[in-house]
Amino acid sequence: IPGIQDRPDLPGRAALILTRRAPGLNRHSGQWALPGGRLDPGETVEEAALRELHEEVGLELDESSVLGRLDDFTTRSGFVMSPVVVWGGCDPALKPDPREVASIHRIPVEEFLRHDAPILQNIPESDRPVLMMPIGLRTIAAPTGAILYQFREVTLEGRDTRVVHYEQPTFAWK
Repeated sequence: IPGIQDRPDLPGRAALILTRRAPGLNRHSGQWALPGGRLDPGETVEEAALRELHEEVGLELDESSVLGRLDDFTTRSGFVMSPVVVWGGCDPALKPDPREVASIHRIPVEEFLRHDAPILQNIPESDRPVLMMPIGLRTIAAPTGAILYQFREVTLEGRDTRVVHYEQPTFAWK
C-alpha cells in the first residue's frame, strides 16, 4: 500500500491483515478486504472465519486464538459481514491463495490511530455518510473501512462504537 512500508525487520509489531481481492472474482474483485467468506453448513461464524483465514492467507489458527467479535455489517450488495477478531501471533507466515487474493498487506495497528481518521464523505445517492479509513496514502471505504474503524474504537481505544449506520460507496453496491 503506498505510504506504508512493508517492514519485516520490525518483528513482533501488532498488525491487521488486509487483502486485495483477486481480479478474476465474480464479486468485488480488486477491492480491499479482510479475509473472509461464506459459512459452510453447520459452521459457526468463528469456525468460518478461521477456515477462511487459512484458505485465503495460509494462516492456520484454532478457536483459542479468537478474541471476540465486532458488529455484523449488512452490505448493499446483499452480504452480512460478521467480523471475528483473532490473534495470530507475532509475524505469522502468510501465503495468498491466488484464486481469491491478489496480495496480502500487514498494516501496523498504529496506522488505525491516525488523527485524520475516519473520513466521512457525503454522496448524493444517500443521506448517510460514507466512512473511509485512511491507510497509507489510500482510503478504504465501508464496509471494510467501517469494520476497521470499529476495530480501532473498540479494541484500541476502548470505546463502544457502532458503525451500521454508515453508507458504502456506490461501487460497492453491486
